[in-house]
Amino acid sequence: MSERGTIEGVAAPLPIGNLDTDQIMPKQFLRGIDKTGLDEGLLYDLRFDAAGGPRRDFVLNRAEYAHSRILIGGENFGCGSSREHAVWGLLQYGIKAIVAPSFGEIFYSNAMNNQLLLAPVPQTAVDGILSDVSNPLNNRVTIDIHLRTVRSRNHLAHFSLSARHHRMFVDGLDLVGASLAQLGAIAAFEQAHWAEQPWLKAVAAVTRNRLS
Repeated sequence: MSERGTIEGVAAPLPIGNLDTDQIMPKQFLRGIDKTGLDEGLLYDLRFDAAGGPRRDFVLNRAEYAHSRILIGGENFGCGSSREHAVWGLLQYGIKAIVAPSFGEIFYSNAMNNQLLLAPVPQTAVDGILSDVSNPLNNRVTIDIHLRTVRSRNHLAHFSLSARHHRMFVDGLDLVGASLAQLGAIAAFEQAHWAEQPWLKAVAAVTRNRLS
């Protein structure tokens, strides 16, 4: 289940520290000119063996976690290169949120701009949630974006979320959409700026006309 303020569903335990974007989306899946098909490359070397067969011991290949919407990860999740394909692949696969102690900085920005929620919570809280979701009978998690909480069967954790990112998720906006929502305020600032300093308005055009 998912609505603007809530993400709920099966959560898969993936407690791998420093899981980088090269592992999340290997380079051979970056050759396309659009975003399609990236779900096939997601965590490819962890999901499949050298012959292309599924690794039965990998969590996302287990029936109990096949339709996971949330990942419970390790520290520094998404470190490495800046490839946005890692975020696109996660979303195409059906992942809507990741809970981890910390995230790679660029990965965090890419994810939040694409409506992939990243919830940083302390390691002790992650350990508690992992202890729940590692049991397939307790593998459902609810994330409340308004309250900034992550709730598993027996544990509740709080995460931080800026006011800007909160609004983007609730309103379904990326950075461009968030900027366009401020057009009225931008226009008002522009008019006030020119009223106070009129010589700056269209200064390039005025200079070009004088020179010609």
